[in-house]
Amino acid sequence: MDSTELKDLKIHAAHVRKMALEAVHSAGAGHPGGSLSVADILTYLYFKEMNVNPKDAKNPERDRFVLSKGHCSPALYGILAEAGFIPKEDIKGFRNINSYLQGHPDMKNVNGVDMSTGSLGQGISCACGMALAGKLDNKSYRVYAAMGDGEIEEGEVWEAAMFAAHYKLDNLTAFLDYNGLQIDGDITKVMNSLPIDKKFEAFNWHVIHIDAHDFEQIQAAVEEAKQTKGMPTLVLAKSVKGKGVSFMEGQAAWHGAAPNDEQYAQAISELDAYIENLGGDK
Repeated sequence: MDSTELKDLKIHAAHVRKMALEAVHSAGAGHPGGSLSVADILTYLYFKEMNVNPKDAKNPERDRFVLSKGHCSPALYGILAEAGFIPKEDIKGFRNINSYLQGHPDMKNVNGVDMSTGSLGQGISCACGMALAGKLDNKSYRVYAAMGDGEIEEGEVWEAAMFAAHYKLDNLTAFLDYNGLQIDGDITKVMNSLPIDKKFEAFNWHVIHIDAHDFEQIQAAVEEAKQTKGMPTLVLAKSVKGKGVSFMEGQAAWHGAAPNDEQYAQAISELDAYIENLGGDK
């Protein structure tokens, strides 16, 4: 990608982070840490890679995306708003009883959501089903999913991994948002799942290591996945929880906590400064 495309992606990602924070702050609840860490991956997929159209969100030929770590819906709603699937002004209604933006993604009421998720492990299973359906129907669409590193403590993830390899779902690319932290702390102290790469390789997945905040690495991984035949791909994306906000970065406490007014103002100020430095509009 050229420098202009790269700059635009960075600006879009910052806007996604701002909207994710707006959602959580407005609701007084939600999951900002993991929403911020996955924002760059979502931005690349929706603005550079996936065949999706907000005006025809249910087109049967579209690519699919499943947010398996459904508690990070603020990031998904942020990218859907930034990409034109939902109005940006609706973000502030997140988790409100009168709003359609529930705490977890809802495929029935939110334009652009391909699967309702929330129970960890079920999203990647659904993505496998979508990919198998594409194979059986001889469709060219691809399926993308994003999992959390705490999520892979769920046994259903490994059932899905076995299923995807058995059916040779090379039209499936799963990103693992590997920020190393879950709600109770360091993933290696809660339930150590390392080495993640070797385990997925043992399940016959192709594994690619990247920096989750480097758009050129994300692009290279997506292209490599498309060239990989006969097996699904896991993109092990090393990320920073709370990425983009100084006081949230690398802090497990921000897994499921809402910023107060002062913290929210500081976070937005930091992201606005980042956007301004890139020459973008706040």
